Amino acid sequence: MPEALERQIDAILRRDATRWRLLEVVSNLELPDCWIAAGFIRSAVWDALHGRSPHAPTGDVDVIWFDSDRCEERLDRDIEEELRAVDPSIDWSVKNQARMHSRNADKPYHSSTDAMRYWPETATAVAARRSGNDELEIASPLGLDDLFNLLLRPTQRFANEKLPIYEERIRSKAWIELWPLLKRAEPVRSSPPQIRTFTPGCSPPES
Repeated sequence: MPEALERQIDAILRRDATRWRLLEVVSNLELPDCWIAAGFIRSAVWDALHGRSPHAPTGDVDVIWFDSDRCEERLDRDIEEELRAVDPSIDWSVKNQARMHSRNADKPYHSSTDAMRYWPETATAVAARRSGNDELEIASPLGLDDLFNLLLRPTQRFANEKLPIYEERIRSKAWIELWPLLKRAEPVRSSPPQIRTFTPGCSPPES
């Protein structure tokens, strides 16, 4: 099942000309452990599951990368400027995950994928990047079941003392109003990181 869901993401992103191009733009930066994550993937999947045609991303496009030797915040701002020069229509947000543990009061993260385990919702903890010969890699440290089952579920990090932050995100972002098939779910334990690579020509499973 996990591979089947990853193939569906691969197909969704390849059908979305804008997202597929933006993945290439970020890939050209050649930053270490670099991905486009969060709503960029989540919203594309939710739109597809609601029978909607692809459309340009709204809100931030979250670019995450990991380099513990270059943790200065100004580097993220420089990369955002570089991305805006390529496509000024996008609200780029760049964050080196090697420094984000300090802001979040966590232990140091080991990678971009490890950092995603501490994000508010399981469905948000997914990322993709283009690499090699038109290949797509997908990182999903908390799995993809909740994303495709249209479940809003807090991670363990946000299930207790940070629950109000999670609840405010659901309210302020109006996810249930935008995607009415979404359902609320209880928190679950995290699972090991998953990263897979897809080669061109792989067709998605039949639905």
